[in-house]
Amino acid sequence: MTETCDPWLQILDRYKTAVFDKDVEAFMAIHDDDLHVFDMWGRWSLRGAKAWREMATGWFSSLGNERVVVSANDAESTQNADLMIGHATLTFAAMSAEGKELRSLNNRLTAALRRSGGSWKIFHAHTSVPIEHQSLKGILRRETDGPARQ
Repeated sequence: MTETCDPWLQILDRYKTAVFDKDVEAFMAIHDDDLHVFDMWGRWSLRGAKAWREMATGWFSSLGNERVVVSANDAESTQNADLMIGHATLTFAAMSAEGKELRSLNNRLTAALRRSGGSWKIFHAHTSVPIEHQSLKGILRRETDGPARQ
């Protein structure tokens, strides 16, 4: 994990680790029970921990022996005592059991977090990609739009 005091970067590190390990419990531990997600995959929205757990379980089990390496760029957040908004551009790279990259995509994540039981939990998340105007297809590869920030 990155040695930082920034809670948003800590959440992103925990997310990356949970996804790589295909660890549903660790994945759920960063999300609040009354979570509401506008996910860009398959469904308009997911409400509550049960729906999000089902999504994560299905995602992780669909990977077989592949792993997903998540990296974050342009991570920024604003917070006060009890609420935080964070955003980042995420890259999801599917890796074979031998460590070869099979495919990858980018998406944008914006998350609202609140303190819950002494730790930060995501209670709303929104993922997206830009839509190409003429084809109406999602753009899953980030175009360079200036220097990236970590």
